Amino acid sequence: MGIPFWLILFTALTASDAPEDEGGRIVLQWDPVPQAVGYLVERARTPEGPFKTVAALDAWVREYTDTGVQDGVPYYYRVQAKLPGDSLRFVGTAGPVIASPQWFRTSRTGILVAILILTGLFWTFVSRARRGEALFIRKIPGLEAIDDAVGRAAELGRPIVYVPGLLGLNNITTIASLGILRRVARKAAEYEVDLIMPNADPVVMATAQETVREAYLDAGRPDLFRPQNIVYLTSDQFGFAAGVDGILVREKPGAVFLQGYFYAESLILAETAHAAGAIQIAGTTATTQLPFFIAASDYTLIGEEMLAASAYLSKDPVMLGSLKAEDWANALILLFLIVALILKTLGIVDLSVLLTSR
Repeated sequence: MGIPFWLILFTALTASDAPEDEGGRIVLQWDPVPQAVGYLVERARTPEGPFKTVAALDAWVREYTDTGVQDGVPYYYRVQAKLPGDSLRFVGTAGPVIASPQWFRTSRTGILVAILILTGLFWTFVSRARRGEALFIRKIPGLEAIDDAVGRAAELGRPIVYVPGLLGLNNITTIASLGILRRVARKAAEYEVDLIMPNADPVVMATAQETVREAYLDAGRPDLFRPQNIVYLTSDQFGFAAGVDGILVREKPGAVFLQGYFYAESLILAETAHAAGAIQIAGTTATTQLPFFIAASDYTLIGEEMLAASAYLSKDPVMLGSLKAEDWANALILLFLIVALILKTLGIVDLSVLLTSR
């Protein structure tokens, strides 16, 4: 039986495409019915039906989202209230309604604005760097001390020990460590200092050998490269720590670089290097190990300082521009949070609205 025209015009039920979604969803809303113990939601492809029950809901429900629909197809709905005694009361009908995806979610306009601002920052600073403009980059003492540490080892006639941590190349900290290794190896070649590098990962060892080889070639001293000095010890945490400690005690290096991701072995390595009389430059993104490095090392690269090392040391225009843009982005984010907290304190805006989106 078809739906009377007057019921379609005067209905307590509304149906609409779900806003700001990926499609395939229709939202239904209806007015409550007194004494209702539940509701039946029915759907059809035509006004005449047949209608198929798609949901049986409790009495307190006033809204239902139908996710079993196709985009671009018209649907008709009706809702019936279940009353005591298994009787039904017609609530309303709605349709046709068509589900469709939205290409942009307006509740995330703030994210779009942030992306545009960050993109503008990166483009501006990279362009300036490529034009040869001098960009101010805050000095990182740990990286500035690399040349002094290698020079001290050369003066003492002792080798350098470089430890890249325990993790493999799937960790960004290890990749950043290899960027620092290249600079250390180049300086070691220039000062004719032996470079010893124990590894806990065989892939990192192979990559480190190529990195050091290229650094010696860049310095014009490929004859000084000793691949046997870059060795694999073991992947066991404290077995590796014991092996590195043995190297430190036997070789008594003039400089030790602890650059990578470390765990509980960090203080063991740092204390042994200190006992050997070496100048230490440590760096890690492991926040739990930073206090030990700060206490036991001469210089420490803290978190993002290590990740920015490649750009800082290479002076590449694109990398320097990106680094400068990241600094400005961090400043803008901090400024936004400060302003948001002030507005929240004054009761002008709700902070949850600024920081969250649907």
